[in-house]
Amino acid sequence: MNLDIDVLIIFSDKDNETANGQQGWVTQFKKFLDLMLSQVLGSKPNIILKGEYDSITSPKLDNAATLVTILSPDFIQSGKCLDNLETFYQAAEVNSKIKNRIFKAFKHPLSVQEQPPRIRELIGYEMYQLDTETGEVREYTDYFSTEAERQYWMKMVDLAYDIYDTLIQLKETGNKTDVRNILRRKTIYLAETGHDLSVQRNIIKRELQRHGYIVTPSKTLPGNIHDFEKAVRGDVDDAHLSIHLIGSAYGEIPEGSDRSIVDLQNRYASEKSQKVGKDKFTRLIWINPVLTNASERQRAFIDTIKRDTEVQEGAEILQTPLEDFKNIMREELLEADEKNAMGETGGKCIYLVHDRIDHMEVKPLIDAIEKNGYTVLIPGFEGDLLELRQKHIDNLRNFDSAIIYKGKVNDQWVRMKVLDLLKAPGLGRKKPIKGKAVLTASNTSVNLEAFSNQNLRIVQAGSQDTAQSIKTLLEEFNT
Repeated sequence: MNLDIDVLIIFSDKDNETANGQQGWVTQFKKFLDLMLSQVLGSKPNIILKGEYDSITSPKLDNAATLVTILSPDFIQSGKCLDNLETFYQAAEVNSKIKNRIFKAFKHPLSVQEQPPRIRELIGYEMYQLDTETGEVREYTDYFSTEAERQYWMKMVDLAYDIYDTLIQLKETGNKTDVRNILRRKTIYLAETGHDLSVQRNIIKRELQRHGYIVTPSKTLPGNIHDFEKAVRGDVDDAHLSIHLIGSAYGEIPEGSDRSIVDLQNRYASEKSQKVGKDKFTRLIWINPVLTNASERQRAFIDTIKRDTEVQEGAEILQTPLEDFKNIMREELLEADEKNAMGETGGKCIYLVHDRIDHMEVKPLIDAIEKNGYTVLIPGFEGDLLELRQKHIDNLRNFDSAIIYKGKVNDQWVRMKVLDLLKAPGLGRKKPIKGKAVLTASNTSVNLEAFSNQNLRIVQAGSQDTAQSIKTLLEEFNT
């Protein structure tokens, strides 16, 4: 999908009024979002502001990938703002299968009933300062205070990552290969928590999203038990794993129920485990080791989790420091991905190792490999160095055979990648390597002597039909 605007921010003009020579609130918001999103994307996003009466017309609303609404009493009283929201909503519904293209940032608190009906169920990002003792709401004047770091910037990071996820999905829907990658992305149900663990939940959510997982629930959970159960069971059914964080707070109780949302989500996930078995759905439950302020009801709930064998079905229960739990979570996800890679591909998984400079040249090779019924893993090129290295290591753990493509790179680069393949068995692989090859472009060559003892096939692209070369090589890997 070719959309010129990455993020369109709509707002009431009153919410961006200047005072004492300072920039307006929305202008500041845009500046900070631009900063955060640039870091996540690795490039500068195109973010456009649209007030009530500026020159951006309706067609521009149709040309935006995502929409951020700055919600306030002035916004919901503005017919222009509501019209802009409706125009974008209609265009997004018609032109995209990606649902989460609208985001709501709260400049002031609004009840659910006060919010525009189109976006009531969406998760919001509270960008205001709330005094928990007095209930007083204030705008931030010092964006770099300790309080702002805990609230404003944490929400800004959440918003940036959620927008990033949508932008990547929209980009991928324009590419046939990447659409299949979207379908293979794993969904994890990260249960809503009591108020005491909301920050920890957000940290885990961002980490999961950075590693390519789809995290649900993606919408605000309904307040009544009937709709709540329907929404949670739907999300849990789509997930292959659920994660539950349990602390001192019992959690909110939906209307019509006598159990908290924390309790109910765990029960629904337990019922799925019993139904489909732990091979198809697993649960990770973390219990805070420090429960000094837990109520009697919460302690009884935790005791039930620890003792009831039915509730424990398909679950791994840990009462450890949070960092230890996160390490176990990463190992669990890695193991599940390895099993999935072997199960989905039947052992036919090719890691096509290449440099960013040759990415366009390898696309015909990807097509040729996939036409022979293989799954293709490729290196990552977007993100920070640690993330790119981690993806490379994950690929080295999961491939069945590897093809190193030498186009515009030199022999030294090829030698480094060959060395990586030699190290692969020490990275936690659980299956043998079927085959390794270096495939050179038609206008380049490779020093054969340098790889004479590496058990590598050297194939010159262009020496015969490329598709036939790939087919012959894949057949050799499986003999």
